[in-house]
Amino acid sequence: MLLIYFWIAIYYLETVFRIMSSGKIIGPGTFYSLIFGLPIAILCYLICSLFKESRRNTVGLGIIGIITILFMSQFIYFKIFRMFYSLYSATKAGQVFEFWEIIFMKVRNNFMTIVLMFIPFIALLLFKDKVKTIKLVQMKDRVYLSVGVVGIQLIGICTLLFAGRAIYTPYDLYFKHDYPVVAAEKLGLMTTLRLDVKRTLFDWTPSLSETSHEVTLIEDESANVVETFDEELEVDKNRTYNTMEIDFDKLIQEAESEEMVKMHTYFQNQTPSAKNAYTGKYKGYNLICITAEGFSPYVIREDLTPTLYKLSQEGYQFKNFYTPLWELSTSDGEYAICTSQIPSSGVWSMADTGDNKMPFTLGNQLKSQGYHTMAFHNHDFDYYERNISHPNLGYIYQAKGAGLEVTDLWPESDIEMMDLSVERYVDQEPFHTYYMTVSGHMNYSFRENDISEKNQALVENLDMSETAKAYLACQIELDRAVESLLSQLEVAGVLERTLIMITPDHYPYGLNNEYISELAGKTVDEDFELYRSTMLLYTPNMEPVVVDKPCSSLDVLPTLSNLMGLEYDSRLFVGRDIFSDSDPLVILYSHNFITDKGRYNALTNEFMAVPGAKVDEAYVKEMMNQVEEKFYYSSKVLEEDYYSYILSVQKH
Repeated sequence: MLLIYFWIAIYYLETVFRIMSSGKIIGPGTFYSLIFGLPIAILCYLICSLFKESRRNTVGLGIIGIITILFMSQFIYFKIFRMFYSLYSATKAGQVFEFWEIIFMKVRNNFMTIVLMFIPFIALLLFKDKVKTIKLVQMKDRVYLSVGVVGIQLIGICTLLFAGRAIYTPYDLYFKHDYPVVAAEKLGLMTTLRLDVKRTLFDWTPSLSETSHEVTLIEDESANVVETFDEELEVDKNRTYNTMEIDFDKLIQEAESEEMVKMHTYFQNQTPSAKNAYTGKYKGYNLICITAEGFSPYVIREDLTPTLYKLSQEGYQFKNFYTPLWELSTSDGEYAICTSQIPSSGVWSMADTGDNKMPFTLGNQLKSQGYHTMAFHNHDFDYYERNISHPNLGYIYQAKGAGLEVTDLWPESDIEMMDLSVERYVDQEPFHTYYMTVSGHMNYSFRENDISEKNQALVENLDMSETAKAYLACQIELDRAVESLLSQLEVAGVLERTLIMITPDHYPYGLNNEYISELAGKTVDEDFELYRSTMLLYTPNMEPVVVDKPCSSLDVLPTLSNLMGLEYDSRLFVGRDIFSDSDPLVILYSHNFITDKGRYNALTNEFMAVPGAKVDEAYVKEMMNQVEEKFYYSSKVLEEDYYSYILSVQKH
């Protein structure tokens, strides 16, 4: 009975978790969580069998309590971050618990789901004396059960082939791709977590293979035809490229493994971006980059955020810009912006750069040219281990608790950060400054967000929900912070020669789709439109420029590097210089992608072509393979400290 109880309890928890996190009642997870749950149940029983009969149910109660807390904590984490935490992130749990007020609110708002998850624990607590167990578990019985664990697991693995091997099938998620949100839905949470532990312990990286499955082609009649950016796009007459003289042949010759040969060959064969009329346009300018917490284009309003509105109207207007949500939300968002690489799964990519050579970041590039480079953050200085990563990116780093004494609020004030920081670099031209803001952070509530409460009167009369108004209120702080920044730059007489870039770390996932659609004034689809965002790029008295080309946060570094006239090798980046004639490619965490010809949905395996686009299956498969390669080699760049190899053979 105890063994059967474990099986039923685990399957029950899997079912409640799947329904409440994904909304899917019936699907692959209905079957696989049942079959993969049985070996786990047997293992739980085997642990209990090591104890005397009188203590087995008590031990079982402890085991099911731990499993229940695991399900509950993953559910609450998902409700906050729209992701699940990995084994690696679990070792950093202390930082997550700094947001205990947000955790408490999510527990309170999902109290009935938490109660449902505790039903198996409560049931065993009440009836554990009536759950019968075998008085004496023989060694041969344990052997039989252990063989059963292996046998049932193998049967389950064999059944993975039933749905084929296409991307995000149960087979693909089990062996090839790491996408925990979908894996938990299709394989079950326990299997997803087991795979994460195994992959972490054995340094697993996703495999790389050619796409072979069929793709469904449909015409997306609702889509607008995308015009690639062509204003002043003439390349130099001799068509020079943003490349460096890297001796890849020598690297290949000296490579110590076949894997490194593949890496060198891959980057050597990438098509570089051509220099263009925008190359070096802002060479010698000061540069300020702001990664804005939870920022979205829906807060840009002439009445509430006039400074952001001014920048959006008078600067470069990116009409087709996307900001993916990666696995580690803000930190991974910073990583994509600062490195033009896709964050690796299961680790803290930005923190891991602290031990790597990072020569192509803006901080290190501009520092080598004599720029005064500083980075600021108005939350705890060591959160996400920025105190390790950001100095290695080339910055003098100051944050709350380490050189920047901001008032202890939650979230802290962006205005106060600007008022304290600008004077520290404004008279040291040329300068490059990087900001990571925090005022736009969830929760979006007037009771639980000090910045929302501070600006509540400014949104009080809006015909919106309280949550939407609270979100707008905290983003007003960013607008006023940028206003303070511009004012101080102007007083110092340096505004005219300063280029300013503002882009989000991620969409405001603290809002569900209902509130985002309310802010957008339309229903926002969760596959693509949810990630449509903005990049504000501005310098005073410029002629506004409209850019319709699909682009994303991965394109920020190569674009700014080109504008600043820096020497870099575009073959090494995932992103592309937006102003070049390179074909556009927007890559999302789900492996969905967008080109000028349409959008590919990896979860449905459909390519939705824009009207009039000439698209065949070969084109889609080629793009799918490109996306797979970029995920794979981005991970390898971080894992292998790849830039250290580049520096060792760079020709001068």
